Amino acid sequence: MEHVINLFKDYTFQTVALGSGILGLISGILGTFAVLKKQSLLGDGVSHAALPGVVMAFLLTGAKDTEILLLGALTSGLLATLFILNIVKHTRIKFDSALALVMSVFFGLGLVLLTYVQKIPNSNQAGLKRFIFGQASTLLQKDVYFMTVCGAILLLLVILFWKEFKLFIFDAEYAKSLLFPTHRLNLLLSFMIVMGIIIGLQTVGVILMSAMLIAPAVAARQWTNRLWVMVMLSAFFGAVSGISGTAASSLSDKLPTGPAIVVVVSCIVIFSVLFAPGRGMLQKLIHRKNMKLLLKNKGGGADVSST
Repeated sequence: MEHVINLFKDYTFQTVALGSGILGLISGILGTFAVLKKQSLLGDGVSHAALPGVVMAFLLTGAKDTEILLLGALTSGLLATLFILNIVKHTRIKFDSALALVMSVFFGLGLVLLTYVQKIPNSNQAGLKRFIFGQASTLLQKDVYFMTVCGAILLLLVILFWKEFKLFIFDAEYAKSLLFPTHRLNLLLSFMIVMGIIIGLQTVGVILMSAMLIAPAVAARQWTNRLWVMVMLSAFFGAVSGISGTAASSLSDKLPTGPAIVVVVSCIVIFSVLFAPGRGMLQKLIHRKNMKLLLKNKGGGADVSST
């Protein structure tokens, strides 16, 4: 117990836990809109597409600063998002196919560039690999400030466009009939999701970032049908996962922080899927069993497997 108390007094832990908590909160809020808009895999595609931007930023500038590398990731992520949206809009290719195509091309390009960079003298010290698997322990105070500012901007945009986003994600055609700028709303929402992903690359990496974006929202969806409640729950689950995963990683010598955070949020998803009232599997099984008993007592023999 004393070890845990000392851990929470440690400055490095406080910095990493605060950064991970902010990342979880932002991811939870933005992930809600991605899940409800049925574009959950957009986060996966954009996070993988950010890798060539990180490497290109290093190649062009030679700088190792996190802000410059993340700017490259943002550029690459936005470019990939625009490719996906335009392929879907101007061709007959479905969203999932366009996503898989763009993700594969960008991630493959990123790996090629990363292999090339690793052969350049002194490039190993650039720390580019941390963007693949994440390295939360490298978070500094300035990184937390950067995440806080970006998170505040994203939260402000969510509040300002709450009504428009709500109508757009639930019924885009109705929003269009009311002369809402649905295309611009889609671009704005995609830009915000890309921003949220870029913020988390240093902490959990391109491979695990999609889990941070989607898992809290999926868990929250099991507990409510109201949007604002789902957003709040998703943000809470994300923040708790970030802080708990950081604590678990700090208490164990060989447990990386990024995967630990994803394991914690995955446990929340599993618990929610099993035990949430209304949508949980356990309650559905109990309801189905009660229906069978009721029909049996009334002398019926109908199949209630689909109830």
